[in-house]
Amino acid sequence: MIISVCPAYLPSVEYMSWVINQKKLYFLTSGHYQKQTYRNRAEIYGPNGKLKLIIPVTKNRGSNHQKDIETMVDNNLLWQKNHWRSLQMSYRASPYFEFYEEDFYPFYNNKISSLMELNIGLIKVILKLLKFEIPIEEKNHNKVNEKRDLIVSKKIVNASILKYNQVFIDKHGFLSNLSIVDLLFNLGPESLDYLKNIRI
Repeated sequence: MIISVCPAYLPSVEYMSWVINQKKLYFLTSGHYQKQTYRNRAEIYGPNGKLKLIIPVTKNRGSNHQKDIETMVDNNLLWQKNHWRSLQMSYRASPYFEFYEEDFYPFYNNKISSLMELNIGLIKVILKLLKFEIPIEEKNHNKVNEKRDLIVSKKIVNASILKYNQVFIDKHGFLSNLSIVDLLFNLGPESLDYLKNIRI
């Protein structure tokens, strides 16, 4: 049985923990775009607590069932500049931000059109930084089962998330299941081992 997942923007720790437990990663490209999901949003740890990063997208005129693969980023808004500034402000003091920032910077400096291409590109970079190799295939038909709960932004997290040191943990305590970048910037090379120890 093939289980696919929709590409998420800077996916959560739980999402990436699920990914590394797969033998092959299938991205569903024929699904319908839904608002209020992690398709175009991520959560990081900012100086004032949880900070949401939301990518503005354009809606196809005359279409009530816009597909994920058709969803375009709205570059009329300065989301790239704002997101990069937020990442810097949140993680400049973390142990590993300076080691990884060059890998992420192009996504916030070069013009992006397709939300799906952006998300898949970021996930590939994240897998490279985790030093985890997995075959990736895009599926564009409905004969696959979709792991939908990983991109629903208002669900209760089922993963057993172990605490790790976060930049602002002394101010706001430990925040669970943030974007994988929170883990990477704080744990660096230990991130993959951490993900392997999560029970989903």
